[in-house]
Amino acid sequence: MPKLWNETIEEHRRAVREAVLKVTAALVAEHGLRGVTMSRIAEGTGIGRATLYKYFPDVESIMTAWHERQIADHLHELAALRDRPGSAGERLTAVLDAYAFIQRRRHGHDAEIGAVLHRGDHVAHAEKHLRTFVSDLIAEGVAAGEVRDDVAPDELAAYCLHALAAAAGLTSEAAVRRLVQVTVDGLRPSR
Repeated sequence: MPKLWNETIEEHRRAVREAVLKVTAALVAEHGLRGVTMSRIAEGTGIGRATLYKYFPDVESIMTAWHERQIADHLHELAALRDRPGSAGERLTAVLDAYAFIQRRRHGHDAEIGAVLHRGDHVAHAEKHLRTFVSDLIAEGVAAGEVRDDVAPDELAAYCLHALAAAAGLTSEAAVRRLVQVTVDGLRPSR
């Protein structure tokens, strides 16, 4: 097939996949996971059920693909903060702040959806990647004298991620910012 034809087909597939993910997420937010069927998704995207089944076998697999994309977007957001100009301590604080607000946004998900989304291998892989990501940034802060050196960077990364997971239950931005500040204060070298 000509290259232009292949590119057009791939672009169409990407557009259909994107539409399916977007419609499914909206339907789940509106009706809950049990209230969404493949028929309803096909209707919402304007494609036939047979076509939908060529892309995904069931609603759960669509939600998993949507979640994988969400995680990738979050990691990209955090990486952009890590890679911006500034001291290691400033960049670490920016990353931890953004992570806390990501956790807070998760608060709106119901338990059933969370149980489905968080049991995949993609979550374990992302958590490991995130812990290494934060640990490396902490090690950079240690080398710059901005982060304490009496605790291993991996342990400090675990401390930060677990502490900031509590942001999911906080009801105000001010509370999230206080939590981030307490967490960052725990990283400071003792004088």
